[in-house]
Amino acid sequence: MTKLSVNINKIATLRNSRGGNVPDLLKVAKDVQNFGAEGITIHPRPDERHIRYQDARDLKPVVFTEYNIEGNPVKKFMDLILEVKPTQVTLVPDADNAITSNAGWDTIKHKDFLVEIIEECKRNSIRTSIFVDPDVKMIEGAKLTGADRIELYTEAFAHEYSLGNRKGIDDYVKVALVANDLGLGINAGHDLSLDNIRFFKENIPNLLEVSIGHALISESLYLGIENVVNMYLQKLK
Repeated sequence: MTKLSVNINKIATLRNSRGGNVPDLLKVAKDVQNFGAEGITIHPRPDERHIRYQDARDLKPVVFTEYNIEGNPVKKFMDLILEVKPTQVTLVPDADNAITSNAGWDTIKHKDFLVEIIEECKRNSIRTSIFVDPDVKMIEGAKLTGADRIELYTEAFAHEYSLGNRKGIDDYVKVALVANDLGLGINAGHDLSLDNIRFFKENIPNLLEVSIGHALISESLYLGIENVVNMYLQKLK
């Protein structure tokens, strides 16, 4: 069964927009796990515009499932990882000013750098995953870095699926088969949603984990808002 890791960045975005501690990030993390999620994902960025570095520390005793921290392995990020020691670190090559992750690693060009980072993580018993595009050469390159897993960047699939093109899954199936042959675990994330997740899961062999945040939180607003509106109405009667 594929595990669901819920990315709670958007909860932090909402909290930060007003200051204070509403919504309570730690309570949301606890609740999401109690609702059945098998992991919590965060992606702190250098400007801390959503998840703050202190959030990563505060979440450590709260996450009783799997704790996945994503980010570009600059020194500040790696210092955090080695302090917190999450279950998994997902290495993402995002620029400081990126709104969201928008490309996978060139695992050939950056092999030596990734090897060094991954070796340090392994010395600290942290599972490693590399964010990659669905390109066979990048999967083969990921294997040479010593990574435990890859995370497939699924924006292209999600876009094609929204247009009705089911062939958009083909490249992902191809690289998943290569990853399986190489002994790399497979994670996936970015623009996966209630609309496309079943199709993706059914076509990717041995998909271990999906990390979903933006869509899940957005869908929760719609699927849960009727209940909250009616709770207010009941209290106002």
